[in-house]
Amino acid sequence: MPRRTATMLASTLVLITLLCVGVLIPVPYAEMSPGPTVNTLGEARGEPVLQISGHQTYPTTGHLNMTTVRVTGADYRMNAVEAVYGWLAHDSVIVPHDTLYPDGKTEEESSQENAEEFSQSQESAKVAALKELNIPVTTRVVVATVVKGTPAEGKLHAGDVIRAVDGTPVKEPGDVAKQVTKRKPGQDVVFTIVPAKEAAAAEKAHKEATTTERVVIRTATSEEGDRAIVGIQAGTDHVFPFTIDIKLADVGGPSAGLMFALGIVDKLTPGPLTDGKFIAGTGTIDDKGKVGPIGGIEMKLVGARRAGAQYFLTPADNCAAAASDTPAGLTLIKVDSIDDATKSLEKLRKGDTGSLPNCAKS
Repeated sequence: MPRRTATMLASTLVLITLLCVGVLIPVPYAEMSPGPTVNTLGEARGEPVLQISGHQTYPTTGHLNMTTVRVTGADYRMNAVEAVYGWLAHDSVIVPHDTLYPDGKTEEESSQENAEEFSQSQESAKVAALKELNIPVTTRVVVATVVKGTPAEGKLHAGDVIRAVDGTPVKEPGDVAKQVTKRKPGQDVVFTIVPAKEAAAAEKAHKEATTTERVVIRTATSEEGDRAIVGIQAGTDHVFPFTIDIKLADVGGPSAGLMFALGIVDKLTPGPLTDGKFIAGTGTIDDKGKVGPIGGIEMKLVGARRAGAQYFLTPADNCAAAASDTPAGLTLIKVDSIDDATKSLEKLRKGDTGSLPNCAKS
């Protein structure tokens, strides 16, 4: 066999061996890539994303697209070849597996957490949108969870509205623990509640629940042994003056909050917010309308531009990263709150693009 042919054959065999080894060797990395975008003013799987009843709505035009990121699953382990390919690709990012799934979370645990965050983001989006429009929203303290094996189990239930503890009205979740810990372990504490079923029925009818019950619970000692507990976690719930439903499946996490809120504002106000333009964006939102940062901003920019977006509403804390690699043809608009976003959209409608708050490179 000629020497040159033998050398080429040996090199080919080495390459094949390396590729085989690379496929077999798992590496502690995960991949992020652009996911689909969804117009919050439009439809998903044949039904409107935002459905509002009990209040006048107005026609909308253009796009207010939420953006997503595809990630490899928590239980999936990339091999070395996949990791190298991802590093070389322009439209994906390879990150340490623990960055996306800290503390060894399983696929099921991660999905559950994302679903809970998505649900909470929808709730906050509704509150923020209505507050932006000066529409009153009632906030109440509820039983969020009941710990198994504690005194509250079987006596209080998730969704029960807590009106008072030992006769003292509660206005915030922290008020519940404050009143319970005034007791010594082994003493009784009295909860005045609206049972979850009655509360849900009243909420559906957009009425204030009037039926209350007294529930007496014997306190136990905390694991630390220094205070009385009953075994619940209190949270907040909202009562809206009309019905707002957000219909979107197979999406998780909190990052669509801003775009949901803007979609609600658009549907509840005359005249389109977008003036027919294609606007995408991202950002968490809280009940006060504050916009927070998200992960995977670079991938969301790519996905938005591919879908046709001209402008991208960018959380202030993500601006530096977004500005460092902005797709051509996409203009970044810096937002810190829902009010910032609506004012920027107003400038776009007026053609005043020169005064838009932009994102600068760090």
